[in-house]
Amino acid sequence: MRRISKLTRVAVGVASLALAATACGGTSSDNGDSGGKDDLGLAIAYDIGGKGDQSFNDAAFAGLTKAKEEFGFKTADVEPTEGETDADKEQRLASLARQGYNPVIGVGFAYGPAMEAVAAKYPDTTFGIVDSVVEGENVASLVFAEEQASYLAGVAAAKATKSNTVGFVGGVDIPLIHKFQAGYEQGVKDTNAKVKVVPQYLTQTAEEGGFSSPDKGKAAAEGQIEKGADVIYQAAGLSGQGVIEAAAKAKVWAIGVDSDQYNQEALAGYKDYILTSALKDVGGAVYTLTKSVQDGKPLTGTQVFDLKVNGVGLSDSNPKMAEIPGLKEAVDKAKTGITDGTIKVNTE
Repeated sequence: MRRISKLTRVAVGVASLALAATACGGTSSDNGDSGGKDDLGLAIAYDIGGKGDQSFNDAAFAGLTKAKEEFGFKTADVEPTEGETDADKEQRLASLARQGYNPVIGVGFAYGPAMEAVAAKYPDTTFGIVDSVVEGENVASLVFAEEQASYLAGVAAAKATKSNTVGFVGGVDIPLIHKFQAGYEQGVKDTNAKVKVVPQYLTQTAEEGGFSSPDKGKAAAEGQIEKGADVIYQAAGLSGQGVIEAAAKAKVWAIGVDSDQYNQEALAGYKDYILTSALKDVGGAVYTLTKSVQDGKPLTGTQVFDLKVNGVGLSDSNPKMAEIPGLKEAVDKAKTGITDGTIKVNTE
């Protein structure tokens, strides 16, 4: 039987690990030629969009950075390639395991089939996968209650809108992103039933660039703004940067995702229009799994990061949030309701 856990405390906050943008492409490693297997630590393999997305992948890198600083071991972070297959992902994970990295973490549900195949071949290595559940005695599935953070984003949007129309931009039309939409729409409606939510997905598959095309995000946001949306929540990875740009240009609110995008250096020019961000502590999950390996008690099974353990949340970095009447109070009330169980958040 698989063990399902709710961690008692997320070890590192995404908001406190905001990173500057870094160039995508290639493999980053401080592996060197002199080290042996015994001094190799965490390795992460990025999802579509790679490092520098100011969102999902950068949150994972924040966890790697904290682990490297604390434990002093050698790390590796590997970029995806254009149009890669499951076989490519399998080769990447196997290569990291062969080199002696432990744990090896696949950032994103797309690594599911590859991890299932590779983990069984390297039983002495702990594997982690973000946003998917993979069966395996040496696999930790790091999953999040995205719908809870999105509910809070919906509450904020309903309080901030003046047009009573808000938007949602999802990167790819898949069940994972449906969780973001479902929570957001419920949060909006529970706060103000008069507010209309206009949803849009950029692509049907990740291969079409839904998570990696800022131009697609920008065009979608511009279309929603034309329909009257004055708050737009994006769950679109790198594509979300285009949503934020379009919102700032039109002087309407954007809501970020995964990382506290108000504090992202690459988005500094738009920060005045980033109302808040729905946080997903991927960095904390990466660090927590790594620490468990270092402590000799590697986590396995399904590890759930929800609002109770600060695995998800809503940022409050933008001081303008405090200027919106009733917003903070409504968000705080919703947090209490979710954590005490009186609010049940939809996942679809």
